[in-house]
Amino acid sequence: METTRRELLKGMTGMALGAVATSALAGLVGCAPKEAMAAQGTATPTAAPAFPWPYQKVDPIAAAERAYAAYSQGGCMFGAFEGILGELRDKVGGPYLTFPSAMMKYGAAGVVGWGTLCGALNGAAALLYLVLDAKAATALINEVFAWYGSEELPNYKPKAPKFDTIKTSVANSPLCHVSVTTWSVKSGFKTGSPERAERCAWLTASVAKYAVELLNQQADSAFKAAHEVPQDVKTCLSCHGKGGEVENVHATSATSCTVCHTDIKPNHPSK
Repeated sequence: METTRRELLKGMTGMALGAVATSALAGLVGCAPKEAMAAQGTATPTAAPAFPWPYQKVDPIAAAERAYAAYSQGGCMFGAFEGILGELRDKVGGPYLTFPSAMMKYGAAGVVGWGTLCGALNGAAALLYLVLDAKAATALINEVFAWYGSEELPNYKPKAPKFDTIKTSVANSPLCHVSVTTWSVKSGFKTGSPERAERCAWLTASVAKYAVELLNQQADSAFKAAHEVPQDVKTCLSCHGKGGEVENVHATSATSCTVCHTDIKPNHPSK
């Protein structure tokens, strides 16, 4: 009986010392070097891929089709971004395999429904800045925006559309609110209609397609802007833009001023 009691006390002492040692080790792991943490199976930060990310030419039609399909999964910004990034994911791999493109869903309907910047433009611009240096990205973004504001869109019909035809319109603005409203007035369809949703899906595909076409031109060192700032906008900005006499407009370019500023008098600028 005495031997049993002694063995029990010895076992309890060993357990107490083991618990103290485990606690101390846990405290040391928090300040251990990276090598020790790795040995313990603790994840360590990894270096981000070099920026901008590598671009290889992809098929504009494939990007447009992917963008059209992605629109129904997360809206216009996600659609345009995923349409292009998805093609790069398949062709390039590397960093594109882990990019969380679903984060772009916030831009749907002009940023969570606020009707600001068109989500398709927002997604395309984000992708362009991901794969190009700042100077080249800015040039291509300017071209996409100018094209968007002055062309009859959508100009791409998906291979398996929900409607056979969708009417087009000229937005004269990069804003979702203006773009959708202009189309709705011209087409006669309500902004909450299935036809309007399909129009935006086609538009998303159109933007993704054009962005890829520009990227492919850039890859061949053949990019040249095809859409200039309209002369009437240049006239407005010469007075209202940076360095102008009035200088009360924060903008470097636009596709139209009068589409929003409808209160401008015929004899403007009169003093």
